[in-house]
Amino acid sequence: MENQKEKHSNHIKKKHRKEQNLESQFRFNLDICIKHKDLSGAIALYDAAISQNLRFNNGHFNSLLYLCSNFVRDPSSPSATLETSNHLAIEYGFRVFRHMLSCNVNPNESTIASVARLAAAKGDGDFAFKLVSTMGQYKIEPKRRSYVPALFTFCKNLEAEKAYSVEDHMTTVGICPDEPELAALLKVSLETGREDRVYSYLHKLGSSMGCVSESTGEIIENWFLSTVAIGVCGSKLDPSWIREAILKNGGGSHGLGWIGNGKWLISRTRVGSTGCCYSCNEQLACVDIDRSETEKFAESIASLAKEREADSKFSEFQNWLESHAHYEAIVDGANIGLYQQNFEDGTFSLPQELYTRNQKKWPLVVLHNKRYWKLWENPSNRELLEAWVAQDMLYTTPYGSNDDWYWLYAAVKLKCLLVTNDEMRDHIYELLGSSFFRKWKERHQVHYTFVKDNLQLQMPRSFSLVIQESEKGSWHVPLAAGETTIDESSRTWICITRLGSCRTDCDEIEVKVDKSSVTGETLNWLDEKLVNHCTSESLKSANKLDRDLDIFPTDDNKSTARNGKRKDLSVSPSRPFPLPC
Repeated sequence: MENQKEKHSNHIKKKHRKEQNLESQFRFNLDICIKHKDLSGAIALYDAAISQNLRFNNGHFNSLLYLCSNFVRDPSSPSATLETSNHLAIEYGFRVFRHMLSCNVNPNESTIASVARLAAAKGDGDFAFKLVSTMGQYKIEPKRRSYVPALFTFCKNLEAEKAYSVEDHMTTVGICPDEPELAALLKVSLETGREDRVYSYLHKLGSSMGCVSESTGEIIENWFLSTVAIGVCGSKLDPSWIREAILKNGGGSHGLGWIGNGKWLISRTRVGSTGCCYSCNEQLACVDIDRSETEKFAESIASLAKEREADSKFSEFQNWLESHAHYEAIVDGANIGLYQQNFEDGTFSLPQELYTRNQKKWPLVVLHNKRYWKLWENPSNRELLEAWVAQDMLYTTPYGSNDDWYWLYAAVKLKCLLVTNDEMRDHIYELLGSSFFRKWKERHQVHYTFVKDNLQLQMPRSFSLVIQESEKGSWHVPLAAGETTIDESSRTWICITRLGSCRTDCDEIEVKVDKSSVTGETLNWLDEKLVNHCTSESLKSANKLDRDLDIFPTDDNKSTARNGKRKDLSVSPSRPFPLPC
């Protein structure tokens, strides 16, 4: 009897080892198929595994779905035609997904992303969106890639309203579309004649992106060349309202709607070191975060500082700053001190340089108490430190505190310049999930270096590399360069104006327009005083500090111009994840 039990036990163990070996072999062979993009081999493995009653787990299903979904995007099969292979990948992909649901294996985000791509490959945007819409029922957090198949399918099929529904759903879960998604939405809006949506997406590109790709630039050009764009009649608004809206938005756009009438003139051109467009002579703006964003930013810094400081005296600093709000530059003392330790005679000369260059206005140096007393130990530093205290230009942060919170808060709260080479990457991850911290840094951070003991300041650009809308209704679009670094004087911009709204001085422009359609006197923009788009007086001081520095040299004026004429979605699945047809 005991021998029979022992034999039975050994049989079960042997069977279990055999199953383990089969599953391990299946996993190994499947990985090889994925590595070599061998769809037919993976399908053969899958069919064999089903016949052997192998147990499939989430990893097996997701690997098969990944291969199928990637095959329709990047097909490679030496034994089949492209059309047949795509059909096979879609067919087996959905078969695997149905099998997964029937085995009660819960999908994850990778599952949904793969199946959504398969649905998009056969043009079924509704099913792709239905999948994403039901992710919350399984407590799965969607990603941007989860929405891309449905969004791109709707845009390709010119189903604009459905595409807008996908974007709305992304927004509700806190996901911001990136340039490819915004470009697709812009294109479908163009092709369906939705000028209101085109206007909105131009602003979204401007607020969330810097330079745009060449393909996005071409979409923008195609809009302004279309008959719909030519026929859009702009609003007649009080110029003072427009200026106020520009200031409120931080500069660079007013957001009040199209301005002007008639055909558009489109030029590929460059922008000078001072921000003057070579094509239309318009001065580009230095774009800052708007007033509400500035206040929220300052509040978030203060909140985190108070939360993380062990013995916080941050509130005391806030009160002190309220009564000392005259500074136009904040200096990260620790950063400057560490940098200058490499130079024999460079002990904190930067504040004096700022004072000399900035109409004899002292900056505020923020320094940790520990570093202050370390400097004090050197008798040669004491006279300088005493002078700083006497000039009320030094604030020492208490022990146990992080001085980063202090200098960052002061620069944001006072809307002034921040002198530091610290790229603040930690702050980006901790503070903000939006793009306005990047925008703030570009507008307010001053970098520095010493060349043979001579201080050189790299001021913020006098204009911003973002899509800009002027008070006259013209647009300027910066294009991304192929290289990682570029001389800004050689960057290509798209200049878009309405005929008769500006004067062009560039002799080399080739204007392909019907000149008989131009009526009225052209405006001389050089004689007009452009509105200052910056939100703080400190930005004016930035230009003063920059007046002796030729950071971005001007190149020869070159530009070319051209002118031209161009069902509701409901998601009500019968089960948490819909089965494919």
